[in-house]
Amino acid sequence: MTVAVLAVAPVVLLTLFVGVRGVAAMRTTSDFLVASRQVSPLLNSAAVSGEYLSAASFLGIAGMMVKDGPGALWYPVGFTAGYVAMLVLVAAPMRRSGALTVPDFAEARLASTVLRKLTAVVVLLIAVLYLVPQFRTAGLVLSAVSATPYWVGVVVAGGVISVTLALGGMRAATYVQAVQFCLKLLLFTVPAVWLTVHAGAEVRQQALQPVEFERFEERTRVEFRIGVTFRITEPTRIHRPGGGARVLHPGTHQVRAGRTLVFPAGEPVPHVGSGGRPGGERWQRPLLDVADAGHPLFGTWAVLIATMFGTMGLPHVVVRFHTTPDGAAARRTAALTVGLLSVFYLFPGVYGALGRVLLPRLYLSGGTDTVVVALPARVDTGWAGTLFTVLLTGGAFAAFMATSLGLLLVLAGAVSHDLAPGGLGRLRGTALLAAAVVILLALFAAPLETNILVTWAFTLAAATFCPLLVLGIWWWRLTAAGAVSGVLLGLLGSSAGIVVTLFGPELSGWWAILLAQPAPWVVPLAFGTMVLVSLRSGFSPRARSAMLRLHLDQRTTPDSGR
Repeated sequence: MTVAVLAVAPVVLLTLFVGVRGVAAMRTTSDFLVASRQVSPLLNSAAVSGEYLSAASFLGIAGMMVKDGPGALWYPVGFTAGYVAMLVLVAAPMRRSGALTVPDFAEARLASTVLRKLTAVVVLLIAVLYLVPQFRTAGLVLSAVSATPYWVGVVVAGGVISVTLALGGMRAATYVQAVQFCLKLLLFTVPAVWLTVHAGAEVRQQALQPVEFERFEERTRVEFRIGVTFRITEPTRIHRPGGGARVLHPGTHQVRAGRTLVFPAGEPVPHVGSGGRPGGERWQRPLLDVADAGHPLFGTWAVLIATMFGTMGLPHVVVRFHTTPDGAAARRTAALTVGLLSVFYLFPGVYGALGRVLLPRLYLSGGTDTVVVALPARVDTGWAGTLFTVLLTGGAFAAFMATSLGLLLVLAGAVSHDLAPGGLGRLRGTALLAAAVVILLALFAAPLETNILVTWAFTLAAATFCPLLVLGIWWWRLTAAGAVSGVLLGLLGSSAGIVVTLFGPELSGWWAILLAQPAPWVVPLAFGTMVLVSLRSGFSPRARSAMLRLHLDQRTTPDSGR
């Protein structure tokens, strides 16, 4: 409990302090949603980086590497590539549009209230899919470093974020995210260097030359925080903490959440899922075997398409460009963000490689998302291990909060600015109510992997907002009918894949990849639908003037003030 308090309390107090300080500066809807467009590129790039480096980046990539191998490092490649594409195609024109939100842009460009409402619904879905894993991981991390129940971390994260946003809006969110990015970068890189040095030459050698985790080298206690199904191929002895031993016979076995099993030294390691065990031949392959379908190259391309094109359409990232003074500042923000993200993404592989050697048991318990915060205590049981556990836990909470602030802001904006327009008071109330709903959803989301939910959010953004923004900015023939058709098809296609993966029959091969990660077919389908329907429908005579506004130097096109 002491570790949890020392790690979380400073981050929580800092976040609330900034929120309270932002009350005096927030008087209008523009203040709440875009900080009156007065954020400098350097501050904004730090805020964007803080907002973007979520639980999936701080914890999830290293956790996936422990479980699935170095192929997990393709995720940051896709994330960063998406920002490069956004820098080239989206950043400056979006700022010149004068919009406050993505639905605002859609209506301003195509003069369609139907499209505005549809895109607002998509914003809600993306925000919820992205917010739930943030709160979920907050609960898991807090329970991993202390005896705190899972729900405490979820409620603390949700409560602090909603109060901060309701008090200070985008201005408070900007300062919190910028400060928390600096914290995350410091609290992620310094422990990584310390772990690498302190782990010793033998561990470093094992990390570079992995060996399959086939048998337990020592008596190993495994705490199952979520329910897990595993299979064994030979009789395996286990012990329970309270005493008593039994032999598990070959076959499939289920372990309920909250159970603890002790495996004696020399016993075989069970298989979890259909993938390979950490360190094995399949694990060492530098590709992603999505859904264990057996097509790693295609699975890797599917993830890259989702993460790259999804980044271009994430509403909480796009809205950041509306906070800058002009289009040139928006472009500089995107360029600086690419550099900041590139520095951070040098380090998740360090935690993943060390975790595979020192904490392979997390592969069994389904708790690989906690490997980053669990490593210091495994390397050093003294004060140094405790100190770095505190630092990493604080950094992890900063990651949850920074990302959640941006997501909750666009969620509140979608409800109280785009679907049911209201004033500043309604925006504040919506932020509190929306956080309460997401907290309830997160309480039941512990068995779901963070990166799965986040990747689905990226897929939805890639299949809806990416084609809408790219074509809306660069193709004057896009019509409201074409945009509505493409967004609707992208929404239904990606959602169908999510629903079938969650609740449908177990699939294998190509079908498993195309449904678990539908971006390779949904994104081209959405683009093609927008183009074909637009060509068959009459274009708006105001399209050329709308395009001029997006691409002319902003000094010649005054802001609409919306």
